Amino acid sequence: MNLYCKRIFHQIDVLVDTMVTLIDQLDEYDLKRRPTEGKHSIGELLAHLSTICEADLLIADEKTVEEMEAYYTTLQVKTKQDVKEQLIRTVNVLKERYASYGEHEIWEETTSHWGVTYSRYEWLLEMLTHLYHHRGQLHAILVHTYKQEPDILLFE
Repeated sequence: MNLYCKRIFHQIDVLVDTMVTLIDQLDEYDLKRRPTEGKHSIGELLAHLSTICEADLLIADEKTVEEMEAYYTTLQVKTKQDVKEQLIRTVNVLKERYASYGEHEIWEETTSHWGVTYSRYEWLLEMLTHLYHHRGQLHAILVHTYKQEPDILLFE
C-alpha cells in the first residue's frame, strides 16, 4: 500500500478506536435520543458513521443514486454492538480495497453521482474528514446537549 495511504489509515484507526470508546460509554437508550427535533437521533448518526467507509468507497466507484439507495437498504444497525461491528467491517473493506491499488489506481480519478471528480487518494481524504466530522458531532452532542463528559482524547 502507498505510504501516504498507510498514514491516512493510521488516522482512521485512531478515529475508530475513539469512536468505539465513545460508543461504549453510551447506553442503548441513548441511541434513541434526538438532540434536535427533526434531525437525526444519536443512533441514526452512529448508523451513518458506521457506513461511511464502505458507502463512500461505493460512491468513489461511481455507483448510481439507485445503487446507493439499494446499498443503504441492506444495512440493519439497531444496537451499539451492531454499530461497532459495522464500523470495523466497513473500515476493513476500505483497507482491503486500498491495499489492492497500485500507484496508478490511487491517482485515478472517478466521478460521484452528483458530479464531483476526485482521485482515489482524494476520496480517501474525504472519507477521513467525513468520519472526523461526524465523530465531532457526536462528541459535541454528548458534551453540549447532554452534559456528559466522555473524558477521551480525540487525537493522538
